Amino acid sequence: MGGFKTFLRKEFREIFKTWRIWVLPGIVLFFAISGPVLTAFTPELLKTVTTEQPGVIIQIPDPTFLEAYAEWIGNLSQIVLFAAIIIFGGMVSGEKKSGTAMLVLTKPITRTAFVLAKFVSNLVLLVCTVAVGTAVTWGVTLAMFGEAPAEKLLVSTGLFLILAILFLGVMTLFSSLVDSQAGSAGLGILILVVLSLLGLWGPALEYSPAGIMSASSSYLMGKDPSLLWPSVTSVVVTLLALAGGAFVFSRREL
Repeated sequence: MGGFKTFLRKEFREIFKTWRIWVLPGIVLFFAISGPVLTAFTPELLKTVTTEQPGVIIQIPDPTFLEAYAEWIGNLSQIVLFAAIIIFGGMVSGEKKSGTAMLVLTKPITRTAFVLAKFVSNLVLLVCTVAVGTAVTWGVTLAMFGEAPAEKLLVSTGLFLILAILFLGVMTLFSSLVDSQAGSAGLGILILVVLSLLGLWGPALEYSPAGIMSASSSYLMGKDPSLLWPSVTSVVVTLLALAGGAFVFSRREL
């Protein structure tokens, strides 16, 4: 794949020079810091509210580190994943629309290398961002609750990453297929809804990527979700989507 390393270096430089280094990391770090803090102080806030309303009594057990972890996973699986779909929606189409793709592809770089470099650079950004956010969540949780066993946090966050990388592959395909960032993001959100609905069907939950949708929270709560086949099929779908994106882009007019 001619020009892959050169273009990948260019992509990494652009990440640090553009808004991409601020948006997704900023969202993740906000939730990494605020989640454990809000979890710890929510009972006190509710007590303050009830004291202002005589006769109203709300009993809430003291929060634990598990609830802080659940808040982190919930924010990742909903708001962060939604934001990532929108951001990744323009990873290829944005370059095509701006004319950058045409300029780059006049140089010794293949279209497959172009798409793969886009995927890899965003993959590194995604994984590093979530890794840093996880470390911050662990540190803040430890500070707030005095204990923060790492195993449940690491495994549940790792399961989320499988899902997020799946959507990165899917958005690579959609962004190569559709010229509009909004259009490809809309397709990505549609896939998210479909997977959520498939999670209501037992066989899909057991064998398809739909099982990864709820695996993080289920594992965190001490359940024993099916992990092998949902993980395997998620990896397969990611690779197929990436290959499909490269195939589609290689045959489109710029």
